[in-house]
Amino acid sequence: MSDLPLGWEWVRLGEVGTWFGGGTPSKGKPEYWLDGTIPWLSPKDMGSEVLVSTRDKISELALGNSPARLVPQNSVAIVVRSGILERRLPVAVVPFGTTLNQDMRAVVPFSGIAPAWIAYYLRSVESQLLKECTKRGTTVASIDVPSLMNVSIPVAPEAEQNRIMAQLEDHLSRLDAAMKGVERGRSRLRNVRLSAMRKMLQGVGIPSGVDMGTANDVLATAQGGGAGEEVVGPWPIPDSWRWSTMGRLFRVYVGATPSRSVASNWNGSIPWVSSGEVSFCRIGSTRETISEEALGNRDTRYHPPGTVLLAMIGEGKTRGQAAVLDIGAAHNQNCASIRVSETAMLPEYVYTVLEERYHETRLLSSGGNQLALNSSRVREIPIPVPPLGLQRYIVEKVSELSRMEERLAADLRIAVARGSQLRRSLLIDAFAGRLTSQNTSDEPASVLLERLQKERVASQSTSKRGRRENGTTRETLL
Repeated sequence: MSDLPLGWEWVRLGEVGTWFGGGTPSKGKPEYWLDGTIPWLSPKDMGSEVLVSTRDKISELALGNSPARLVPQNSVAIVVRSGILERRLPVAVVPFGTTLNQDMRAVVPFSGIAPAWIAYYLRSVESQLLKECTKRGTTVASIDVPSLMNVSIPVAPEAEQNRIMAQLEDHLSRLDAAMKGVERGRSRLRNVRLSAMRKMLQGVGIPSGVDMGTANDVLATAQGGGAGEEVVGPWPIPDSWRWSTMGRLFRVYVGATPSRSVASNWNGSIPWVSSGEVSFCRIGSTRETISEEALGNRDTRYHPPGTVLLAMIGEGKTRGQAAVLDIGAAHNQNCASIRVSETAMLPEYVYTVLEERYHETRLLSSGGNQLALNSSRVREIPIPVPPLGLQRYIVEKVSELSRMEERLAADLRIAVARGSQLRRSLLIDAFAGRLTSQNTSDEPASVLLERLQKERVASQSTSKRGRRENGTTRETLL
């Protein structure tokens, strides 16, 4: 415990105010939840430093017939049981009266200690709290509440708290605004690249003299026939280009997963790609390998370098993502392999088309419980076919844009890291008394704490009387 500025005092967190636990009214009683008006706070609401609402609300009937207890406005809420505690400790000021679920705790500070003071301090020592107060051996990450109550928190004179909070909020609001600008920059980078890709795939802004052949020359190498009825594409293209489909241009296969119960199927010499590894990248190695016996028909299951893989299943980001094989490999049944290298087309060009068409490709999915693509849908994906020279030009320009995006993204990541470090430094300075100057005329914290002790005793007496009068043993006060 470090030294404090003159006039400050240490106090246990459990003694800074009245603490509340929570409970969940029966989910089997709709009358407890439908048309509820009383906020019911749970870990999923803890996304900002100052809350404005809760997703769920309960009824007056639920409040009177469940462990839920009304916490007065201007409390500080803390998550004490949730998987998120493996990474961070959510703390928020709650300006409105609320109830809590059983995975939360909240404190209403005694007069003289600002809710924001407590919240900022807990954030400033977040790593320490997670290290010292986390319960061991539990299935879900949780905080040991008695240990949390024993944490010491510095208390400055009330006037100085207000000066420090004003300074801190001024600095942090400007820092938060700067960080939001950085986040907007990160999202715009990708949009700029995708916009440039879209224009090039429409033949817009491409200089003359780079055609090198015709689209028909490329179509003549197609493994899927290439010819047939003219394909109508989703956007206009130059007269020298043609629309086709993946199935007309390339052989398309779906993979398989060898039985996991047969040990000899695995750890062989053949790289094996799972759909999770297909994430807009090049694949030069795989997490798993299979044996030659597990491969089956080598002609249809083993794909050469230059094959483009397309993930067909996955509700998150996976479905619709593509990758280019830099090695020969097999893959699972959740991917389609598009044998681009068997034609004159450039794998990187096909990959570029699939990246630009990512959202549209996902919309081709079908299914009940889980949306998925299938080989037929993959074969139907339209693709503009420019002359080979233009394919090379587009691939080179997209590569330049990707390198530029990565350089700028790296700079933005550094800016975000510096912002986080600056935020920690501001909090450390605030609770070391270095953010503002001390005023010797302020009432010292020791006098404030004497008043807090009287309030605490009065609060406990009121609570005991209330329980006796209500004739109930329900205990949500800590």
